[in-house]
Amino acid sequence: MEINHSRKSIVVGITGASGSIYGVKLIETLLGIGYHVHIVITNAGWRVINEELGWNIADRNKALEEKFGGLPGSYRYHNNADIGASIASGSYLVEGMVVMPCSMGTLSSIAHGTSDNLLTRAADVMMKERRPLVLVPRETPLHAIHLENMLKLARLGIVMIPAMPAFYFGPKSIDDLVSFLVGKVLDSLRIEHALFTRWGDHNEQQRE
Repeated sequence: MEINHSRKSIVVGITGASGSIYGVKLIETLLGIGYHVHIVITNAGWRVINEELGWNIADRNKALEEKFGGLPGSYRYHNNADIGASIASGSYLVEGMVVMPCSMGTLSSIAHGTSDNLLTRAADVMMKERRPLVLVPRETPLHAIHLENMLKLARLGIVMIPAMPAFYFGPKSIDDLVSFLVGKVLDSLRIEHALFTRWGDHNEQQRE
């Protein structure tokens, strides 16, 4: 068996919460820097992609190839019902997992360890193997059960990055706001990027 020490891989899940553009941008960025990305999209996630981004999802594999084909990295799309996929096992090594955007239904399933589909099973694997797991909830307002589930996961070491873009860097477009959130996710995984100007960087550049 050939061992590839250079290839880095990560799981990206997209659920039916509004904000599928975040997950798509994250996958684009990871592929752009050479990662191997395992993609899992719930049925509700596909519906939101169709409604918010206008993708033709009649052929899901074709839709992904049209968006991500030709980028430096590689990807594999997993059907969310395929509970026997590689990423459902802890013996399959990946660097970590991001669910972006993460619906409150999926967040609840992860918090309670139901593992009733591939996405929640893969998240469960990240927790039991002590690998990085980042959730990007996009919901407002929040009720007590939402907050209790997020607190429970945060106490287990799961990184919670609510989809709350910052404005200190003077965003000019939706892409600027999306890039900021994706950059915060990459920061949490210690992956270098140049998706936004960091606080203080502008002043440092002016002094040079």
